[in-house]
Amino acid sequence: MRRQWIKLSVISIAASTLPLLATAQVTSKVPAWPSKTFRIIVGFPGGSSPDLTARTLAEPLSKALGQPVIVENKVGAGGNIAADYVAKATDNHTLGLMINGNLTTAKLLNPKLPYDPLKDLLPVSLVGVSPLVLMAPKSAPGANAQAFLAAAKQAGDRWSYGSPGVGTVGHIGMELFKSKTGTQAVHVPYPGYAQVATGMIGGQLHLSMLPPALAMAQVKGDKLRAIGVTSSGRSALAPDLPSMAEVGVPDFNLEIWNAVAAPKSMPPALVAKLAALVSDIARTPEVRQKLYAQGWQVVGSSPEGLAKRIQADTRMYGAIIKTLDVSNQ
Repeated sequence: MRRQWIKLSVISIAASTLPLLATAQVTSKVPAWPSKTFRIIVGFPGGSSPDLTARTLAEPLSKALGQPVIVENKVGAGGNIAADYVAKATDNHTLGLMINGNLTTAKLLNPKLPYDPLKDLLPVSLVGVSPLVLMAPKSAPGANAQAFLAAAKQAGDRWSYGSPGVGTVGHIGMELFKSKTGTQAVHVPYPGYAQVATGMIGGQLHLSMLPPALAMAQVKGDKLRAIGVTSSGRSALAPDLPSMAEVGVPDFNLEIWNAVAAPKSMPPALVAKLAALVSDIARTPEVRQKLYAQGWQVVGSSPEGLAKRIQADTRMYGAIIKTLDVSNQ
């Protein structure tokens, strides 16, 4: 009887250790993460607003992850080439720093786009928001904003405006502006906002909407003229500039924003970890100050917060696109 009890005890102990051994074996097979250089993909040129934001986040993110974080610029199609690249990434070491259009209106404007923002990209964090500034060349006609708008209307399609690409807020915003003011300026897409500013300074463009930091730098450099901000009221980013309502364009409220998104292939646990890191980094005093200097009011949202903003803006801009028949041409 004693021998049988001992035998049963040994069997029982051995059985109880099997789950522990199995867990240890599974744990030993889970690779360390991150295990190599991390990449932030940006769809606009070096020195552009999205590029500066990505580089501001890269250093503190590298320290938090314990791996190098580099920024790669894959320019073209208003940032959609980069967004598609991120959507198809499968290495769990790739994120995208994107603007509104890449995550909202891209598919609405071009049904043949190779990625679907709502299906192929995972929200990580809304980094910052900002109005745009309606800009004109320094030599533009009109002693004040109202006189300038009258001249723009009279010019018809002899004037042109620039944007950082089809479907961007700079594009849709100008089309909305045209519908509200009766102007007919022709759209000319550029790779990024910096190139739009250069086009205006060089005399190739008559109108544009630029981010506040870039806009005010051109005003201070006596190179371009600011007409007003696209927010419903005055903005803390450019407090001396009138709102669109103040210059005679009522019910006008548009913001640009930038956000971090992940490929749909990234495991939820990794997305959650990266979201917490990015949002915490964005809200640190040092990074917040840098982003403010770049023209952003920091948000640093959760994935759920970004998802809600994507859904709301997709509805809003989608309605504008449908009403004004904005195309990807």
